[in-house]
Amino acid sequence: MGIQKREIVKCIIFSIITCGIYGFYWFVKLNDDTNALAGEQSTPGTTALILYIVTCGIYGYYWAYKQGEKLESVRASKGMQSGSLPILYIVLMFVMPIAAFALMQNEINTVA
Repeated sequence: MGIQKREIVKCIIFSIITCGIYGFYWFVKLNDDTNALAGEQSTPGTTALILYIVTCGIYGYYWAYKQGEKLESVRASKGMQSGSLPILYIVLMFVMPIAAFALMQNEINTVA
């Protein structure tokens, strides 16, 4: 599928070291990897990033919810137990977005 498993700790460290610039790259890759896993041709990562920036982060809450829905459907298709990922991700985007990214990456690493 071409989905790269990323080391979460490295992603967090790179995001901190680069003052968030790596976080934008990570955002795009999370979006594209989730779309690939779900088999969807929805919003490309770069478009999602532009919407996130233009809306001053407001799009990020919608994006996090949709990421959770997509990952839930992937889990269900693989016979894994589903939970409440959409709600978890949207709450974490309010509190600490990097934690939401880390959990999304963990989920991608698990199902890939």
